Order: sequence, then structure tokens, then C-alpha cells
Amino acid sequence: MAERAALEELVRLQGERVRGLKQQKASAEQIEEEVAKLLKLKAQLGPDEGKQKFVLKTPKGTRDYSPRQMAVREKVFDVIISCFKRHGAEVIDTPVFELKDFDIAGQFDPMIPDAECLKIMCEILSSLQIGDFLVKVNDRRILDGMFAICGVPDSKFRTICSSVDKLDKVSWEEVKNEMVGEKGLAPEVADRIGDYVQQHGGVSLVEQLLQDPELSQNKQALEGLGDLKLLFEYLTLLGIADKISFDLSLARGLDYYTGVIYEAVLLQSPAQAGEEPLGVGSVAAGGRYDGLVGMFDPKGRKVPCVGLSIGVERIFSIVEQRLEALEEKVRTTETQVLVASAQKKLLEERLKLVSELWDAGIKAELLYKKNPKLLNQLQYCEEAGIPLVAIIGEQELKDGVIKLRSVASREEVDIRREDLVEEIKRRTSEPLCTC
Repeated sequence: MAERAALEELVRLQGERVRGLKQQKASAEQIEEEVAKLLKLKAQLGPDEGKQKFVLKTPKGTRDYSPRQMAVREKVFDVIISCFKRHGAEVIDTPVFELKDFDIAGQFDPMIPDAECLKIMCEILSSLQIGDFLVKVNDRRILDGMFAICGVPDSKFRTICSSVDKLDKVSWEEVKNEMVGEKGLAPEVADRIGDYVQQHGGVSLVEQLLQDPELSQNKQALEGLGDLKLLFEYLTLLGIADKISFDLSLARGLDYYTGVIYEAVLLQSPAQAGEEPLGVGSVAAGGRYDGLVGMFDPKGRKVPCVGLSIGVERIFSIVEQRLEALEEKVRTTETQVLVASAQKKLLEERLKLVSELWDAGIKAELLYKKNPKLLNQLQYCEEAGIPLVAIIGEQELKDGVIKLRSVASREEVDIRREDLVEEIKRRTSEPLCTC
């Protein structure tokens, strides 16, 4: 091993010498002489040993996606995009989605955009069918007011807020120990916080806290509770109030939130046979951040904003695991029809027909073999989930028809060639696959 290492070092040094001579524009004879020495050294390493070995690695933070995984991703994105567009969203090139500007002149109600964001969140999660979910809501003003009346020093608001935000993962005792033991909060202050943050419910809890003798005296908390009460009225009108829970432990660690905050969590995994519990936690979140955009405005104008984010990577994992557990087939192409031949020497006819279908906007393909067996072509359709086969044979060419076969039912009918495009469009106008 030591001899080999020494030889590899000689190869490296000789290679540098050759490159140096080339950069110095040395004579061709001198360069050739040194190249010959380099080749001789490489020969001693063996035929392949002197070659640099390349290892292809996926960059950190990225992953490769198979055709099956890409089909799942596209379905998830289709659901998300169509839902946003249904609510008047516009696509910008970051790319993210942005709700249309609301007219903030006159009677602007800030709770309407919050209610619509929550409606969008519920629609997306329901459409994806990833399991039962609950959307937790709170308001940063309520949190700040609660901390104030409990005796939390102003300088500790954010650090205590981050502790409270852990209550969905650890017990109250663990959170309290962190507040007192690590962050120096007085035990009696932590106990008062615990009385509040362990409460959750609906609009009745909002009304109860509006009557709280201390919390109702705090201006920030009172504003937040008033807005939440109005928000629940709108959520009832939008038909999603049963999916929303007012949860005083929801804190959302980001400082730029200024009002209502929300987070969607899965209550349980889809209870299908053979499936394992997934336990992925939060799958969507958002809130109001009225001060964020103004930070980038030279005039510092206040711009009302709400936003939400969807945890697409977590959702992909859930959908993929569900499909694997159910052994459910996923179509990786959108091909509507395969152009097939019943006999040999019909490649030219297949190419002409597939070109006609492409020109008509039909998603079509053909096997690349010159003379594929009909059985192999039909098996390919079954494996790929292609619903139709357009079969060309010698008799069909004589009669001016194409035999159109349904892969699912195996029923075959002769269609006049000039009517083929319309017949394929008619048969494929309904969704072909819901997977």
C-alpha cells in the first residue's frame, strides 16, 4: 500500500509538471518527453487505476424523484393550485401564491382574509384525503396580553413564547421546567401561564375569556379576543367552524406575526387496512403579519397581509406511504391511447397515425420496436394504465378503419379513421384515474 501511495504521488507530481510546461508554452519536444514519463507512471498503476474516479452524489438538502414520486407530487400540487385559483389567487414567479389585493379603502374587515385563508387550508387538506385534521387558531395579541397579566417581563416575552409553542410535543411539566429552570421565570408566573395555555375550545372559550376579570382589562388581549369572536362567526358562515379549535398553546415562533395565527395538524393517519401510523404533526400553517411588508417600504406604510404555507414534503410522505401500504398503482404518464399494430411491417402506418393524434392534441405513444407483438403492446398498456389502444392491421387499412380497444373491458370496436380523434376525446373526457 505504501509503494502504491508513493506511485500515485509521483503520477500527481508528474501531471502537475506537464500542466506547468503547457502553461509556460514550453517546446513540443519537452512536453512530449514529460507526457511519456507520465504515461509510463500511469501504466505501472494498472489499466484503470490511474484514472480519476467520479462519484455522483445528490447535493445536500435535495433528493431525486422517481416517475411514481413525481406523479404523486404533481397530484398534490394540482390540488393546491386549483384550490388557490378557485379563490382568485394569482401566481407570481417566486413561485408562490398571492391572494388578490383587497380594497382596503373604506369598510375593510381584516377578519375576512383570515377566514378565507382558513377556508383554503381546509379545502386543500380535505381534497388531499390524508386523514382527519384540526386547525388550531390563536392570536399573538392574546398571547402578549396573557404574558403581561401573568407577570412575564417584557424582555422574556419571545423566549417564553417559544417554550409555550412546544406544548404540542411535550407535557406542560416539561415546558414549565424549561421556563423556570432554563429561562429564569418565577414558578408562580409559570403556573399562571399554565392555567391559560392548557385551555382549548371554540367560540365559547373566546366568550369565556372576554369575561376574564384580568385578561379583559388588557387592551391587546381584548382586541385579539374580539377579532377571534368575529372570525368564528365568519367560519360558521363558511361551514368550517367544526374544523377549527381556539388553542391558547399555539404560539408560532416567528416574530413577524401580528394577529391571528393558525396551524393545521393531523389527528390520525388514514385508518386503512395494512397502514402504519404516520404521526407527521403539522401539515399547514399561517397567520397575519401586518408589519412585514412595511419593513421593505421606504415610506414604512402599513400593509395588511395574511398568508399560509402548506407542508408539501410532509404531505408527499403521507400520500406515498398510503399508496405503498395499499399497493395502489400510480399512473406515471397521461397517455390516453397507444397506437399498436396487429401484424409485422406496419411501423410506417403506426408513425402516421400517432402523428395525426399528436397534431389533434391527443396524448398518444407507440412502442419503438419495428415489429412488436400485439400481446406485448397490450400488456404495456395494462402496466402503464393507458386506457385505450388504437390497433392498425392489414384488414383495418383496407377498410379505412381503426380498431379501438378499451384496456379495462377489452371491448373492441371499428372506428372510421376520420372519426377516431373525436371518439378518443369522447371516451377520455372523464377523469381516467383518481390515484
